[in-house]
Amino acid sequence: MPRPLGDLEDAVMTRVWEWNRPVTVREVLEDLRQDRSIAYTTVMTVLDNLHQKGWVRREQEGRAYRYEAISTRAAYSAALMNDAWSESDNPAAALVAFFGMMSPEQTASLRGALRVVDVAGVRVTAPEEEDQPPQR
Repeated sequence: MPRPLGDLEDAVMTRVWEWNRPVTVREVLEDLRQDRSIAYTTVMTVLDNLHQKGWVRREQEGRAYRYEAISTRAAYSAALMNDAWSESDNPAAALVAFFGMMSPEQTASLRGALRVVDVAGVRVTAPEEEDQPPQR
């Protein structure tokens, strides 16, 4: 089960995911300093920890490393949701409660995702699609 990222880990990974390229400690540090006071060694330690945990890979470039995300933020979020759901003593009720918390935008995203995903061989349709003929 992936452990949720801590606040600083998340701040660092957010930059790595958004930039979508190998980054240096210095680049992350300079961007983080726009929001908070933070030391170079702190950012270096966080990136090293993220490397040890398997969130980033690194390549040495001169005396420094360049860090790159191993997976996407979407994959990280999906793993957290899957783990939370699978730990429920009533997964169906957990899903119903989760769906009930969704905003209209999230509901639209879910419907869009269900249109492209084949869940265990079953095509899932949104209510407005049930009475429409299948598309070819």
